[in-house]
Amino acid sequence: MSKSTRHYPVSGAGLGLRRDFLDEIFNDPEFNIDFMEVVPENWVNFGGQKGRQLKALTERFTFVAHGLSLDLGGTRPLDEAYILTLKSFFKTHNIQTYTEHLSYCGDSGHLYDLMPIPFTEEAAHYVATRIRRVQELLEMKMGIENISFYAMPCQELTELEFINAVLAEADCGLLLDVNNTYVNAINHHYDALEYIQSMPTERLMYLHMAGHFDEADDLKIDTHGQDVKQEVWSLLEKTYQYHGVVPTLLERDFNIPPLSELMQEVEQIRGYQKGREAQYVS
Repeated sequence: MSKSTRHYPVSGAGLGLRRDFLDEIFNDPEFNIDFMEVVPENWVNFGGQKGRQLKALTERFTFVAHGLSLDLGGTRPLDEAYILTLKSFFKTHNIQTYTEHLSYCGDSGHLYDLMPIPFTEEAAHYVATRIRRVQELLEMKMGIENISFYAMPCQELTELEFINAVLAEADCGLLLDVNNTYVNAINHHYDALEYIQSMPTERLMYLHMAGHFDEADDLKIDTHGQDVKQEVWSLLEKTYQYHGVVPTLLERDFNIPPLSELMQEVEQIRGYQKGREAQYVS
């Protein structure tokens, strides 16, 4: 199968759901999107009006779920009760795609941050085993996301070698974050395009796009609080050139503008996708 005809769990351009613009969606009968992403931790225990609103949206649009607290790299046992709660949540909302960060976020309690896992063979085996267990409980293949990080963990392997080792051993999918790749490439002095080209096309589920803060020429902070920078748009275009047109979702977590402004960036994603698809046709 060629890169241009691969089957993905979703298609087109998507947007991460945030409560900041929930009312705007319901007040705009013309609002349309190819797919949306929900953070289950923010919704799994909600009933009432918010629960009904989410159900109305998941009946109207295709949704994927992107988790924050599974703690794949943590030392504590997996919270299997929570994983089964997720399974029920996914069934309720017909969510068939689930991703998590390749990170740890717990110690004696929740660290409220996504910390990098040491890039070692031992850690790769450990995390892959935990991912396989999550997939077994959920009865579905999940995806892992490459995170942004600022302090380099213990490093026997490169970040690229570590991620590919986990993907192969866990037999899971990949949520490739283009902005995280750009941020890490600047902060840790490697080639972002080479990194993206070394990711296995056959494991891609979808892509993330987001904004970052330019602290300095050699220091970028992944904030999800700014518009997507031109350098990241250019990297997205090159990603499509190499891997084909992959479904792509916009994230925005802080300084959230009106929905209409966010949709302008979603339309930019569509523009890059259509441009690449036109090249296939010609």
